[in-house]
Amino acid sequence: MSAPRTAPLLIGIDGRSGAGKTTLAVELCARLRQHRTVSLFHLEDIYPGWQGLEQGIQRYLDTVLAQLSTGHDAEWTTWDWAAGTDGPLRTTPAADIVVVEGVGACAAGARELLDATIWVSGADDERKSRALARDGESYVPFWDTWAEQEERWLATDPVPASVDLTVRDTLGEAGPGGAGPAGSTGPGSGDAVDEVLELLSHHPALHTELAPERSALASRPVRITAAGPLASEDGTAPDAGVLFAKLFGNDAHAVWLDSSDAGLPGATRNRFSIMAGNPGAGLSMSHRHGVTELRRGSSAARLPLPFFRWLATAWTPQPLPAAPAGYDCPFRLGWLGWLGYELKRETGGSDQDTSGSAVPDAGLLFADHAVVLDHQEGLAWALELAGTEPDDDATPPPAPASPGAGPDRREGWAAVVARALETARTPTGTAPDAATTAAAAPASSVRATAGAQATRAPSPVPRFTARDAHRDYLSKVLASQDEIREGNSYEVCLTTTLTANAPGFDVTAAYRALRRRNPAPFAALLRFGDVSIASTSPERFLSIDASGGLLAEPIKGTRRRSADAAEDAALREDLSTSLKDRAENIMIVDLLRNDLSHFAEPGSVTVSRLCAIESYATVHQMVSSIRAQLRPGASRVEAVAAAFPAGSMTGAPKISTMAILDGLEGGPRGIYSGALGYFSLDGSVDLSVVIRTLVASGAGEDTRLSLGVGGAVTADSVPEDEYQEIRTKAYGVLSTLGAEYPE
Repeated sequence: MSAPRTAPLLIGIDGRSGAGKTTLAVELCARLRQHRTVSLFHLEDIYPGWQGLEQGIQRYLDTVLAQLSTGHDAEWTTWDWAAGTDGPLRTTPAADIVVVEGVGACAAGARELLDATIWVSGADDERKSRALARDGESYVPFWDTWAEQEERWLATDPVPASVDLTVRDTLGEAGPGGAGPAGSTGPGSGDAVDEVLELLSHHPALHTELAPERSALASRPVRITAAGPLASEDGTAPDAGVLFAKLFGNDAHAVWLDSSDAGLPGATRNRFSIMAGNPGAGLSMSHRHGVTELRRGSSAARLPLPFFRWLATAWTPQPLPAAPAGYDCPFRLGWLGWLGYELKRETGGSDQDTSGSAVPDAGLLFADHAVVLDHQEGLAWALELAGTEPDDDATPPPAPASPGAGPDRREGWAAVVARALETARTPTGTAPDAATTAAAAPASSVRATAGAQATRAPSPVPRFTARDAHRDYLSKVLASQDEIREGNSYEVCLTTTLTANAPGFDVTAAYRALRRRNPAPFAALLRFGDVSIASTSPERFLSIDASGGLLAEPIKGTRRRSADAAEDAALREDLSTSLKDRAENIMIVDLLRNDLSHFAEPGSVTVSRLCAIESYATVHQMVSSIRAQLRPGASRVEAVAAAFPAGSMTGAPKISTMAILDGLEGGPRGIYSGALGYFSLDGSVDLSVVIRTLVASGAGEDTRLSLGVGGAVTADSVPEDEYQEIRTKAYGVLSTLGAEYPE
């Protein structure tokens, strides 16, 4: 036996006979060998005959894995399939990485020793037909014998549900005893190997070893090209909703971060809108209760990683070349999506069980193509990651399901965006979206507010029910005040949830109505499979610019708007002079100053705006701004985590108040009260607070809606006033849908 050395990293590739295990293993090894030594072991070389699956797995554990896992070369006895007897000894070197492949490679005993495990799936009828087609009549008598052994083994060992990665086979290969990998076909060629290698690079056990592969992915340059003006020569502006549908309507995951109030009088907080998508082969992630799931194409990985730990490894900010002249948006491609409130379990809050929820705790897509609309300058920009261009020689993709459902991305991305802009420009005589209209003309020429534009609620009108009836909510306000008097908190941000069954609900139509009725600087439409989000949030949670500048802008204090100008002015003045609302706002400002200070340069935390009043279509809000400078070398992910969830949605002090809320609210908040936005490749971050937001889950007849609402309770709160405040906050969404607040 060889002298021991550092144990290799062990990767197991398992699957039923006829799945594409061998080809994947061979081609994966070829790629891995570019930066390190790699050995490959095939279990078909060790099974003792057609009845020997169980015995072969034990041989593999005893003579191969047991040695490799301790850093020794593995010496093992082959099986001579032709003679039906044991063959000569062979050696598998303990290289930097060893890949073991075959039925049983990831069996229960092996999973304890393997660093990463992969299951290759394939349809039973296809696996059998492909294997028999290759090996001919000689293999027919043995297929059922071997398949029965696989069935018995998998009945007691749930390997497919226990591995780290799964790959869907589309081609297949032969079963045990076949000619071997030289003649095999399977999911190992082309894109499938890229998918597996990229997902493996996120695995914590392989993260360091696969740094060269991860670096190659991260070093691809970002191309930023002016795609053209938003308005045509005659001043016709594009309909942003049509543009989004044209470019990303056919993508499984898509995000529209929509500065829907840009250009309207007094709207200065966000001049950019970002549209990005993720076709079926793109990379996306979801997180549920401590497990991060990544998907790319036909491959998926399930990693037992906390969300913020995964993000710290997956998002590695890097310096990028200067952007083209005129491109001022911080976003340079990267991850976009949402962080749900229940991620507080990782930032000091307690662990609320969300396992029964249809909505993940977090969802992000990686955008390698995007569009940025600069509403101030009236320009559209096309962003793409080099190396993601479609192959000109590739088989043409199928036509989109409907006109405008998705572009043919084989042509240049900037050209695709330019043509989509032409298509989306509003025909003469119809009303375009507010933001693109404002971008096409000087802000001073924009006179009509979005509230005056026509809105049409999607039908049928959903009927909401409240988790807390009127009397129940008042009781919880009083209970919050008891906690304050006991000294456990001095501000409790109490929330409740409205839900509705809404068969056939059209979230996109609802969002387009919402953005017209209630334009906001951080509005958004997200589509993640069966989860959709329609947000009209006016509140920034946290932004970090490329140089480390931090900005938080909490909102505390709300008054409804009035159609009567005098009454509306009086409501605004009442908010501005309210001692209670100012006290609430200043408490949260102090909390956020503390949150930002954990990773800020000493002395850099300042309050640049305190208790300012901003007016939106349906409400007046009290807003403050806290700025700081990130310490050199400090983790941007840790800075986000230190401030999460937003203090304006918890109260203060944060940790003890979150515990109080867990006891009072009676259920998880889900996406509501979390954050939504992007993590750019250059290190920039911009996240809004998820408020004024409709969440849809399920599809078709099973669609279900939720809307979270809440407000800050202090010792001076009047319970009935607090109840009326949550009704006011829900009004913008409910009235647009034609729905009413449930009694």
